[in-house]
Amino acid sequence: MFILKKINFSFLSLLIGLGFFAFSLTPSLIPRDNVLQGVLGGIVIAIGYGVGRLLRAVWDYLELPVASDKPARWLSYFVGLPVLGFTLWSLSNAGKWQDSIRARMGMPEVSDTHWLSITLIAAAVFLVFFLIGWAISVLFDWLRIRLHHLLPKRVANVLGFSLLVIVLLSLGNKYVVGTAFKLADETYSKAALFFDADTPPPTDALKSGSAASLIGWGAMGQRGRDYVDSGPTAASISAFTGSSAKEPLRIYVGLENAESAEERAQLAVAEMKRVGAFDRKVLVIAMPTGTGWLDPSGFQTLEYLHHGDVATVAVQYSYLSSPLTLVFETQTGRDQAIALMDAVYGYWAGLSPAHRPRLYLHGLSLGSWSSMASLDLAQMIGDPIQGALWVGPPFPSELWRRATSRRNVDSPYVLPVVGEEKLVRFANQTSMAKSVDKPWGPMRIFYLQHASDAIVFYEPEAAWRRPAWMREPVAFDVSPYLRWVPIVTMLQLAVDMAIATAVPMGFGHNYSADNYIDGWVAVTEPDGWTPETIARLKAYCNLGDLAGCKN
Repeated sequence: MFILKKINFSFLSLLIGLGFFAFSLTPSLIPRDNVLQGVLGGIVIAIGYGVGRLLRAVWDYLELPVASDKPARWLSYFVGLPVLGFTLWSLSNAGKWQDSIRARMGMPEVSDTHWLSITLIAAAVFLVFFLIGWAISVLFDWLRIRLHHLLPKRVANVLGFSLLVIVLLSLGNKYVVGTAFKLADETYSKAALFFDADTPPPTDALKSGSAASLIGWGAMGQRGRDYVDSGPTAASISAFTGSSAKEPLRIYVGLENAESAEERAQLAVAEMKRVGAFDRKVLVIAMPTGTGWLDPSGFQTLEYLHHGDVATVAVQYSYLSSPLTLVFETQTGRDQAIALMDAVYGYWAGLSPAHRPRLYLHGLSLGSWSSMASLDLAQMIGDPIQGALWVGPPFPSELWRRATSRRNVDSPYVLPVVGEEKLVRFANQTSMAKSVDKPWGPMRIFYLQHASDAIVFYEPEAAWRRPAWMREPVAFDVSPYLRWVPIVTMLQLAVDMAIATAVPMGFGHNYSADNYIDGWVAVTEPDGWTPETIARLKAYCNLGDLAGCKN
């Protein structure tokens, strides 16, 4: 009976939560299945309910008048019926809204029971949060009631609330943050296994990790070994192009190959000199994602386009996944990118312009964010590199944000046009033909991004204001039913970031080989390729599956 008396359920607060739930059913950038949608729905119900209870607590604290039972009941009816009606209407349309994105991405439609499973899952999730909230309120009551004997009521309430916050933060620090660090530790523990190479070192002396290499094969890590040991050979490139080709050079330095970012960068340059990377036609400084992974689509396509006359250098800066890297090792990727750029550019700039390779930067996702940090225009004002291809740049990327903010007023936020496009160009899956004939300046910076990529277009400010890209006509891969709702939209986009790769190739955060081909053609302008042969290369690479480009 004591527990039942302590449960104080607020119907008006629940109505706010149901309103949030109804809006959460609207589509965002990435399709959500019934489980994910149900979990999101339960969370937003809990948030809405919490907002209602907080408003009531403030009302009571200010000792404002409260309606009697009968007017309060009529108010509940007056507000409740429209909210319940809107919730039911939203549930009936939830399947249609999700299918509007799925159809654009070639995904199957949701089941007929989509709405029912969403409702049941959301109710269960909300119940869990409600019980947690009830436990917190019981603790708050216990604190403030005991303080009432020592202090004035209002002071006791404020002090009790402050003590409660301290307790919750302490528990959060112990269990939530502790769990995150435990996960990070487990990742590092798994990384230790990377020293047990599952494949023998390469026998080719030009490959990193070989007996002749300056870079240890075991310490290179699994991601590095996979990268070095894969890709097309000179023979496979020649077989496709019908002309002679060189063996592509791939230099990779693992996190454990040297102690510091500067030492790893110097080791990379030494290895580049050993294998003749500075004698190639094209040289790419690539930054991997947080785990050290490099998208095969981004390099194998380039190696075909330039008949293998390509050298790529990459240095690992973390073992953590990109989200954990962004939280716990925000600066490490940037530091490594700057150190590598300084080392490579410093040597490259001292070579004769007539005999050195064309130098480019490249990165996908967190790799592009780190790579952008290394571009110091003041450093190279008299001797610039040739360009950069950055794919799926994360929303905090400063250089990307500055370029987007300088777009021409008649160009969309998701596909900006900056000036005459001599320095910076943006492209999506279908826009390449629009600017292919425009002349470039001495440096070419190219952003490849999908309008459906939440990692690019997430905005924390979406909690209280409509993002600029939501004020424009939607792109072809975005639902026409997309709407902005305070708080809810921000949460939807946060979920979209977490599942940004759970869609077919060519949408969300999945960038296909044919898009990379267009990007590399625009940035590096390879010789001897016609629209017909480029189309044949895209077909050979099987639209991103790299069935033909693997080896």
